[in-house]
Amino acid sequence: MSAGPRTTTPDGGFVRRIGLFQATAINMSQMCGIGPFVTIPLMVGTFGGPQAVLGFLAGALLALADGLIWAELGAAMPGAGGTYIYLREAFQYRTGRLMPFLFVWTAILFIPLIMSTGVLGMVQYLQYLWPSMSQSEGDVVGVGVVVLVVLLLWRRIESIGLLSTVMWVVMLISVGAVIIACYTDFDADLAFTYPDGAFDMGTTGFWLAFVGGLNIGIYDYLGYNTTAYLGAEIKNPGRVLPRSIVYSIVGIMGIYLIMQIGVLGVTDTDTISGSSSIGSLVLEKAWGKGAARTVTVLILITAFASVFAGLLGGSRVPYDAARDRVFFKHFARLHPRHRFPTVGLVTMGVVTAAGFLIGNHTDFNTIIVLLTAVMVIVQAVSQVAALIVLRRRQPGLRRPYRMWLYPVPAVVSLVGWIAIFCYADKNSPDRHPIEWALAWVGLGCVAFLIWAKVERTWPFGPREIDEVYVNRNEADMDGRIDGEPAPAGAAASEVGPGGAGATGGGVAEPA
Repeated sequence: MSAGPRTTTPDGGFVRRIGLFQATAINMSQMCGIGPFVTIPLMVGTFGGPQAVLGFLAGALLALADGLIWAELGAAMPGAGGTYIYLREAFQYRTGRLMPFLFVWTAILFIPLIMSTGVLGMVQYLQYLWPSMSQSEGDVVGVGVVVLVVLLLWRRIESIGLLSTVMWVVMLISVGAVIIACYTDFDADLAFTYPDGAFDMGTTGFWLAFVGGLNIGIYDYLGYNTTAYLGAEIKNPGRVLPRSIVYSIVGIMGIYLIMQIGVLGVTDTDTISGSSSIGSLVLEKAWGKGAARTVTVLILITAFASVFAGLLGGSRVPYDAARDRVFFKHFARLHPRHRFPTVGLVTMGVVTAAGFLIGNHTDFNTIIVLLTAVMVIVQAVSQVAALIVLRRRQPGLRRPYRMWLYPVPAVVSLVGWIAIFCYADKNSPDRHPIEWALAWVGLGCVAFLIWAKVERTWPFGPREIDEVYVNRNEADMDGRIDGEPAPAGAAASEVGPGGAGATGGGVAEPA
């Protein structure tokens, strides 16, 4: 084994300018994009009645348990890349760079797939305003949306933070309008009258519906970890990251439950499950077509905001890997003036457009099941293992936040993700998401072996152990107590297991 010194600090030259409010807004914009507006019909159809609320509750529980894993790891290792960093630090001792490489390999697929569902939802709701829109016209609109998002992200991070906040406010207005419309025409009998056997946990049908609902539910909450991908740009990440994750999950859970119950109290479950624009339908019934059209525009803006926030965070994932020589070197390029990863942003945009086109010619639920199946193997389950490994391997790692009730949330998260994976084929018949997910990971292993052979690293060379975050200076890690960025060129001490240290200079941000 050898210690490989780095030439840059772990924050990669990013500037810490995103505070708690903006961080929570970014998470919530990503979480509550088009999700509830298009998945309420899917959820009701899966459960077959108002008991569909169970799906959102189960999703919230899994999101909170998994979110506490992100909170501990993100607070301790606040760099650009999120899971990539955690897997790199945890698994370097046994398998070299395999796990972080596989994560980036899969993230380039599943993160854009999540964004593509947002674009799919936008096209569905646009049909309410443009009923004659053909599938080919929808293709053009969806791809155009992706191009516009990439162009808007081609700028400095502080302007993006402001834009995210504005979109977050629009999201609250659109969701609030739908909720108010629901409760002006609310019928408790519709919302709380359950079919016979709705809660019969002794039947296979109940558990198939429950896991299917859990899959849809966790999809709706995805995005609570967006700020972890932006860890190098978060002020005081030891405090802001955990709070932004927990606040966003709890806030969105409340919004989802109020909206779900409200929609169930407006119309019958058959109408809900057959609708592609349930939000517009509810508004039209309560306030008429004029109000429905107006709020539909806000829903479209909300969906746009979720795609915007997701590509903002996702584009940072391959950057840190490439900078550490764990992925293709072209992804390490930053814009010379605005300091954002150019190749990562363009790549995520292209894959998002491709995912949208695939989904627009198949169906929405298939994309959801496929992306969660791919995500489970290398991110969700591996991150649970990383948490445990790092507590054992790096007991001296500074942890500003430690998971509540450890290891209970980790166990809950593990069980939930494994259930989603094992039932993926049953929740998407004839699409074979498990097989496709395993094939993609297998292809990633082949790509890693080829890459490792060229780079002469494990298993074709020595493992490189570099415990980057163990002995970092607290002021450097948190960007100073008052939230200002650390001085340009601030050093990061990197100490390997043999005690050899190396120092790397930071990259200064242009004034």
